[in-house]
Amino acid sequence: MKTIEIDDDLYHYIASQTQQIGESASEILRRLLLPQQNTVIPAPSETVNLAASVPVAQDQKVFDILSKQDLQAELSVVGRFLIILSALARAHKTQFAKVLDIKGRNRVYFGRKEADLLEAGSSTNPKPIPNSEFWVITNSNTTRKKMMLTEAALKLGYSQEEAELIRDFL
Repeated sequence: MKTIEIDDDLYHYIASQTQQIGESASEILRRLLLPQQNTVIPAPSETVNLAASVPVAQDQKVFDILSKQDLQAELSVVGRFLIILSALARAHKTQFAKVLDIKGRNRVYFGRKEADLLEAGSSTNPKPIPNSEFWVITNSNTTRKKMMLTEAALKLGYSQEEAELIRDFL
């Protein structure tokens, strides 16, 4: 098996095309690029777990698609934060806009566009939440990010215990 380097945005696109948990990047690319050969897919010698990017049905919870093992490959806190938010956004497409109500004393944490967050303060370092139409500030400390995840989970209908589990993924 060969290794190639790809940009983050391309990786996230490939990951967003996952159709089943555990599907490797090679299988996804083969399905997308060589559709006539989809009937026979050789088992890869090394698979990439892209479960964090599996689209989910509306009635699923984030736990159905996200696990600590899925996040271990991401070394940065901001990267894990975005992966968790992306999974929440996919699991709760129709309700995710509720996170727009989560605000600090002087700061807006979520927005529909980058400009919303840039207007809310200096040095917010807004980033898009992958596979969603939302943005989030990322320059806050890890404790604040955990609080944001907890509040988001509670707004989306998770129990306090479940919200703490989601927070601890970070």
